[in-house]
Amino acid sequence: MSKVKLTIVDSLCRDGSCKAGDEFVVEGLCPPICHELWHAIYPQVFALLNGAELDYGEEKAACFDGQCPDGGRVKVHGERIE
Repeated sequence: MSKVKLTIVDSLCRDGSCKAGDEFVVEGLCPPICHELWHAIYPQVFALLNGAELDYGEEKAACFDGQCPDGGRVKVHGERIE
């Protein structure tokens, strides 16, 4: 089964839940991040867990970049790992 590694790239998180450099491996359940960020990135995480390749610039790749809907205060990079 595929896994997705989430890396917090930049963070100005209001409640300190996410700090730059934090990493989480997702195998199915929500990692310990705020539900607003999870809600924003879940579709891409789900797609990667199920073998999809996503638009990434001019290419297709098994990764994505996302951000918190709270003005982009938290930026995350997700990538499929085996």
